[in-house]
Amino acid sequence: MNKPAQTSLKLLEEIKNRWSPRAFSDKPVESDKLERIFEAARWSASCFNEQPWRFLIGIKGQDNAWDKIFGSLSEWNQTWCKSVPVLVLLVAKKTFSQNQKPNNWATYDLGQAAAYISMQAMAEGLYVHQMAGFDTVKAQKSFKIPHNFEIKTIIAIGYYGEINTLPENIQKSETADRNRKDLKTMVFHREWEKSADFIRS
Repeated sequence: MNKPAQTSLKLLEEIKNRWSPRAFSDKPVESDKLERIFEAARWSASCFNEQPWRFLIGIKGQDNAWDKIFGSLSEWNQTWCKSVPVLVLLVAKKTFSQNQKPNNWATYDLGQAAAYISMQAMAEGLYVHQMAGFDTVKAQKSFKIPHNFEIKTIIAIGYYGEINTLPENIQKSETADRNRKDLKTMVFHREWEKSADFIRS
């Protein structure tokens, strides 16, 4: 299913077509595509080039990593994640490696890397859904992740599937129109809440 952004402005196709479905196919994701997706994340910007991101990947059917990640998800997310072939923990290192001081930009940098993952996935014909509904403590313990690393989100990666495989209440959100706040409400110029003059839409 295609749900392109409703905009009159010319955007990169990967940005325009990116959205977060819940209907995933159980088709395995090719290793070379996964490698390119995480290579894209590797080239994301970061404070002092710290690259604080870490990605712990679970591939369904290969080992118990997928099961442990799935087991940490909320019940709501588990209802639609059953067929997702790849689940990933996105983790941020909380301190700088050079001096062990707190890295207050680690989660910002991890977020940028996640965006790169999403864009490269779209270029590969794949979809990404990022999730906040999971048990952080359970996931942290199950993988013995050190205390100076923090799990920030879990993402699903895979090919688009069939809507009718989803529970009825989730099917409605899957087909709903995409929408965003007006650009004028978030881009300011000269002073707070004064819309930038260059915004025409």
